[in-house]
Amino acid sequence: MSEPMNYDVDKQETQEWLESLAAVMQEDGLERAQFLLEQMISKAKHEGVDLPTGITTNYINTIAPKDEPAYPGDSSLERRIRSIIRWNAIMIVLRASKKDLDLGGHMASYQSAASFYEVGFNHFFRAPNAQDGGDLVYYQGHISPGIYARAFLEGRLSEEQLDNFRQEVDGKGIPSYPHPKLMPEFWQFPTVSMGLGPISAIYQARFLKYLDGRGMKDTSAQRVYAFLGDGEMDEPESRGALSFAAREGLDNLCFLINCNLQRLDGPVMGNGKIIQELEGLFKGAGWNVVKVIWGNGWDKLLAKDTSGKLLQLMNETVDGDYQTYKAKNGAYVREHFFGRYPETAALVADMTDDEIFALQRGGHSSSKLYAAYMNAKNTKGKPTVILAKTVKGYGMGGAAEGMNIAHQVKKMNAEHVRQLRDRLGLKDLVSDEQLMDLPYLKLDESSPEYRYLHARREALHGYTPQRLPNFTQELALPKLESFQGLLDEQKRDISTTMGFVRALNILLKDKGIGKNIVPIIADEARTFGMEGLFRQIGIYNPKGQTYTPQDRDVVSYYKEATNGQVLQEGINELGAMSSWVAAATSYSTNDLPMIPFYIYYSMFGFQRVGDMAWMAGDQQARGFLLGATAGRTTLNGEGLQHEDGHSHIMAGTIPNCISYDPTFAYEVAVIMQDGIQRMYGPAQENVFYYLTLMNENYAQPAMPEGVEEGIRKGIYKLESHAGDNGKVQLLSSGTIMMQVREAARILSDDYGIGSDVFSVTSFNELTRDGQDAERWNMLHPSEQARVPYVTTVLGDAPAIAATDYMKNYAEQIRAFVPAQSYKVLGTDGFGRSDSRANLRRHFEVDAGYVVVAALSELAKQGKLDTAVVTEAIAKFNIDADKQNPLYA
Repeated sequence: MSEPMNYDVDKQETQEWLESLAAVMQEDGLERAQFLLEQMISKAKHEGVDLPTGITTNYINTIAPKDEPAYPGDSSLERRIRSIIRWNAIMIVLRASKKDLDLGGHMASYQSAASFYEVGFNHFFRAPNAQDGGDLVYYQGHISPGIYARAFLEGRLSEEQLDNFRQEVDGKGIPSYPHPKLMPEFWQFPTVSMGLGPISAIYQARFLKYLDGRGMKDTSAQRVYAFLGDGEMDEPESRGALSFAAREGLDNLCFLINCNLQRLDGPVMGNGKIIQELEGLFKGAGWNVVKVIWGNGWDKLLAKDTSGKLLQLMNETVDGDYQTYKAKNGAYVREHFFGRYPETAALVADMTDDEIFALQRGGHSSSKLYAAYMNAKNTKGKPTVILAKTVKGYGMGGAAEGMNIAHQVKKMNAEHVRQLRDRLGLKDLVSDEQLMDLPYLKLDESSPEYRYLHARREALHGYTPQRLPNFTQELALPKLESFQGLLDEQKRDISTTMGFVRALNILLKDKGIGKNIVPIIADEARTFGMEGLFRQIGIYNPKGQTYTPQDRDVVSYYKEATNGQVLQEGINELGAMSSWVAAATSYSTNDLPMIPFYIYYSMFGFQRVGDMAWMAGDQQARGFLLGATAGRTTLNGEGLQHEDGHSHIMAGTIPNCISYDPTFAYEVAVIMQDGIQRMYGPAQENVFYYLTLMNENYAQPAMPEGVEEGIRKGIYKLESHAGDNGKVQLLSSGTIMMQVREAARILSDDYGIGSDVFSVTSFNELTRDGQDAERWNMLHPSEQARVPYVTTVLGDAPAIAATDYMKNYAEQIRAFVPAQSYKVLGTDGFGRSDSRANLRRHFEVDAGYVVVAALSELAKQGKLDTAVVTEAIAKFNIDADKQNPLYA
């Protein structure tokens, strides 16, 4: 193909094409013009014409004034209510700052977005207790004072709570950002760290469609709104799933991006236009884009712009200049913006400087925003994004308005507070003498504002944000006996991954909760032996399966269906985790408990989506994460980026994550049944479970009698070996248990040393139990001391622990081990490709190293001659001088 032409070789022909387009728009309207252009683009694509990307429209509002619906609200009352909320939002931060506790807080973000939120509160956001479930709203984290201020005006929060903003330690305060963990009946979704809100909202909207497709709940009237900042759109998580949202046809989703043109430190795109960039991004991804750039005052100017110079000026002015204009005054705007061209200067010749400065951006115009909301609500087949241009710190005057410092402003002097009051029109409520008392404003119950505020929320079925802390229905949960096939000895060697798959199949067939199970896979079903689920329960796809799959003649063919139960997320761990969070919190958002099982390569779990895993804890998620092919030596052949030796350490950092490393299928069954009971039984505990699974096949014995409690708490005695030359205790989990059991046999047969072998299903849970006991003992010195569970199980013989994880995992319980010595073997260092045997020798966790460790500990106590240790090192071909695998 030849190089594209960068110059006009036939200006007359070009002009004819442009005039033809103009004629169509004039005679037949914009929709006809759009249709013709789409047909031409389609033809051009078919013929191989190289088309431009990131197509954008002029820097004006998407919805023309003539197409705007009539505003249904009382603008005067809404403006008054909005002003009081804006005032109270700033007072929350200022009053907290007066305490000199270095609490921080953000004021400017909400001031810029107040109209955006209030139009939603007054006309769109249906409360979660609506008959059909209501709407789900992801509030931008930095605007929380504004949401608190509205809830206070509604009578849902007290003055004491507002006065304890960011002071939560003694239980009276409210958190800095949306945190369901800290306000379990208020906030629904955590939206900080930045970027987590956008991707979570996308998969939440898809999950509503999933529930509807499966017939679990009619979600057809529910909408998901996600408020974002233009700076937040820099995050890869904010952009990464946009095409997925369009592909899924998520017309129940609306992004609302507050484009105040500023990040925390300065302009988002000073040399360009962030709104135009975002328009191109979202249009290219297949979204419906609505730009709300200019307020009502600009409509007359644009109508008078017969020369087209104002439109040209709007298009060519960059964000850095737009920001400066709003930090200056009307005279500056007249000279530096309108004054660029004689034609634009003439447009405002009859306007005063104050009138010029009062020209609003679209994000501060309720009628413009209402039109955008309605456009989003009426758009079918695709998600919508509203790009609303605002001013950072709007109304804060010299304290912050349009300034680079706006995000960090936490204090205001008397003059700035006075300017704020006057800009908000609140002189009648706050006198000069009251200014620095920083009073909260309330509504008299007999006032029209009070009646209007509550009437609007009553029309939308109640107040929001509002969270359901527990589901109301009762589930018939399976007993442990339901998993009897896994509690018995397995007829052939299997992996714990296969044990899990069998347990999952038992749950899927369970009459009580089978329909509530949500299997989630990130394109690894065949790796984990789960492809049988494709035919059995199908893969969810909103369009069903419009093609004939290549493997249609196979029993477990790739079956997609509108009512499919499996969520197959493709190579997308973050998206799969987002789906898992949506399902794991469905008990709260939908009063419909779903039980998600997300299985993935363990290395690609907490390490890759750790921020979202922490968010899941905040959001009070309930469900199961399965880290398959776990351990640093079990996944032979894959190498450094695939071998996990640290996920349990990372899981232990999340307070409500309960983690286990089971060795046997019966342990998997006990843990899964216990987790379902804890999370979905009468107690409805706000915890979630992480289980590591292996892909190594080995003998799976029957469950010993009476070990259920030990499995749940983290340790139990598996077996004992006789010996007259001393005794050791051997602790292990996962696949390294096979090495430890072999070492126990060698110690008994070759050295006459006895041992007790303990299966440690969770070093993390044992550690938490031990630390909790120590804390209680320290604070209750006059009462009988509590004993950590692991202390009651182990004896005083030397103890050796070996796992497929870093030494820190097993080291955690050292303080609670009653033995005279405690030696830990682990897999510190980067993984690498090789056989399991070679990897275990490299990381020093195979049977030979366990034997040497046991002999060494006995020798230290004088129970063996050191020569025995030296001989064992030679016997097992151990290179005593090889490099520490930590550094290899």
